Formats: sequence, structure tokens, C-alpha cells
Amino acid sequence: MTEDELRSLVRDVIASRIAAPQAPAPRPSSSFTRLSMVAPTAAGSPCVIEPAVGCNQCGYCVSMGH
Repeated sequence: MTEDELRSLVRDVIASRIAAPQAPAPRPSSSFTRLSMVAPTAAGSPCVIEPAVGCNQCGYCVSMGH
């Protein structure tokens, strides 16, 4: 493949991507969904997952991943 052929191929791909309708943004995995009915632990109190560490409001304890 020559350099001109490669450039043409790249231009064609870019043009097709620009002209194509944009796909919707991927939805987050259900394991990262936060449960709204559960209140997270207060900042500074012991972490629910690892009590030796203070809560840093990561949200893991109120997610489907826990």
C-alpha cells in the first residue's frame, strides 16, 4: 500500500465516522449503580466495607457492586 493509498483510506474512514450518526453513550454497568434508598456513611466515620479506614464517600457501600 502506498502512502497516497493509506492517506486516502484514512480520509475515507474519517469522513464516514463524521457522517455517521453518533451512537448513544454507553450506560454504566449495573454494578456501578448507586442505590438511592440507602444513605452512605458520614465522612470520617468508619468505612462499612473496611472499618479500619475512615469513610471517604466513595459510594461502594451503596452500589450494586457491594
